[in-house]
Amino acid sequence: MAGTTQTTSEYIQHHLQNLTFGLHPENGLSFAHNAQEASDMGFWAINVDTLGWSIAMGVLFLWLFRKAARAATTGVPSGLQNMVEMLVEFVDNSVKESFHGKNRLIAPLSLTIFVWIFLLNLLDLVPVDWLPQLAQEIGVSFFGADPHHVFFRVVPTTDINATLGLALSVFALVIFYSIKIKGFSGFIAELTLHPFSSSNKFAQVLLIPINFLLEAVTLLAKPVSLALRLFGNLYAGELIFILIALLGLWQLPLHFAWATFHILIIVLQAFIFMMLTIVYLSQASEEQH
Repeated sequence: MAGTTQTTSEYIQHHLQNLTFGLHPENGLSFAHNAQEASDMGFWAINVDTLGWSIAMGVLFLWLFRKAARAATTGVPSGLQNMVEMLVEFVDNSVKESFHGKNRLIAPLSLTIFVWIFLLNLLDLVPVDWLPQLAQEIGVSFFGADPHHVFFRVVPTTDINATLGLALSVFALVIFYSIKIKGFSGFIAELTLHPFSSSNKFAQVLLIPINFLLEAVTLLAKPVSLALRLFGNLYAGELIFILIALLGLWQLPLHFAWATFHILIIVLQAFIFMMLTIVYLSQASEEQH
């Protein structure tokens, strides 16, 4: 990948660098040629590969489920229909067991989260050089780019921006339903009157800053833990695949062994993200905390 002149360190860094587009202070709107340029572009830079693959997997999810719905039959079901029905039943049972409120959004949201994150994670099983090398050849052949400056990171969940975006979306729903169900005053009371309370009004006032600090940390820890757990596990998995790829011909046995184990991680991380989303939204939908 990127030529045989790369050192091991350069090879790893190249695979862990996103294709970033943004406004550079000196070069204007352009693609970043290295990590420093990507950093100089600031907050509004876009990781094109992360965004592209996220959209592609979302479209694949919608297409597969729409195809299964349109071809659904009461007779002998196809393999795709069986798979979709199993997923829907599995997610529906998980919601019924963990969500104690009444909300028609939770089951479709949970299904979307589980399948979408699973598909994003599944990209980690594609050999690490295939798609980046294809992107490199396209960049060189059609755009005359320097092959060492063509970055293409395939797995969106190895990008903290993607996992944090997913987590913040869940966090926004938690805040929304907390205020909708409890009211704004009830939401504030939940943050300031728990876990410590007192029948003495003066003592309760004194406890408000302590309660707010503890509850605010607990609340803010939810999106942070969601994002970092998914990112950390998939980033570590991708890094191991990259290290295995450095072994050359000796990589195949290790690659297949790690890929087999990594399938469990892919499914488990999608499941954990979905279940924590259900639990957080269930807590937000409780009228009394």
